[in-house]
Amino acid sequence: MSGCCLVTGGAGFIGTAVSRILDAELGEVVVVDVLHPQVHPTRSRPPELDPRAELIVADVSEASTWEEVLRSHRPTRILHLAAETGTGQSLTEASRHAVANVVGLTRMLDALAATRLLPEQVVLTSSRAVYGEGEWEREDGTRFYPGQRDQQMLARGQWDFPGARGLAFEASRTTPRPTSVYGATKLAQEQILRAWTESFGVKASILRLQNVYGPGQSLTNPYTGVVTLFARLAREGKPIPLYEDGEMLRDFVYIDDVARAIMLAFERPPAGPRMLDIGSGTPITIRQAAEIIARTYGAPAPVVTGKYRHGDVRHASCEIDQARAEIGYAPRVAPEEGLASLCEWVNARVERS
Repeated sequence: MSGCCLVTGGAGFIGTAVSRILDAELGEVVVVDVLHPQVHPTRSRPPELDPRAELIVADVSEASTWEEVLRSHRPTRILHLAAETGTGQSLTEASRHAVANVVGLTRMLDALAATRLLPEQVVLTSSRAVYGEGEWEREDGTRFYPGQRDQQMLARGQWDFPGARGLAFEASRTTPRPTSVYGATKLAQEQILRAWTESFGVKASILRLQNVYGPGQSLTNPYTGVVTLFARLAREGKPIPLYEDGEMLRDFVYIDDVARAIMLAFERPPAGPRMLDIGSGTPITIRQAAEIIARTYGAPAPVVTGKYRHGDVRHASCEIDQARAEIGYAPRVAPEEGLASLCEWVNARVERS
């Protein structure tokens, strides 16, 4: 592969991790990132971003950004990472999430159409949040979509839907029904990109990521990275607080596996728009993740608080068979190994600070 690869939001956690691979494989890499203070407190170029990548500090939701970028660059591939990602935060800052996630994408697409600059492929990192609670199965085998857990249900400590279990998400089977504003904006991104790319004959890969974690994740952003928060608390010898009953199922996927999935999507472009689930294939409960981290630091056992957060889903995991078949995706890092690696990185980062 050759040509210019444009990466929006490329100075963030996933962008910096994938930048080294992109530079090695694709040559010229141009990153557009607003360096939002919630993610970049110093508003400076992150040292983790590959030095060969050109960084343009600009807002993807502004038309002037794309006039500047496309005046001097002609991307043949685009990785669209730029997004506001706070699930709970999106319920009280809906406009901010809509502008960044929806308008940010449409501004880029409008500029590409206006300049008649059509890339070969666009890869969009979407989210498991588009599924909401997903599909559940009753004891008699019948399946249903329970919808959102409401205030009354959560207030009385009813975490699960009675007599049923949550099923793993699967793009070819599970109907998206987001339960957060963030999830709704990511689903809107998917639909907008699909309509645009099919109209213009551009290949599109949509990767629905599970809970991405690993070295490089923000230690200060309170709206992302629950496992980094767990590691900081355990390192300080504090018990990790668990929301609900701690038995929420999650698929924690290591950052290096996500970076490889993105590269595989570029290397094996689809015939038409495709949606793939990207996870570890080995879901664990929030309690299990907390216990692994607590043991690593010799911290007290995690403590169930009974607190809850609106917009959170009870269980979230996915089937990765389609990603394995279509792009050869095979996660290499198991949760125990990945969480240990994260803790080592947190130690080094905190000691440097």
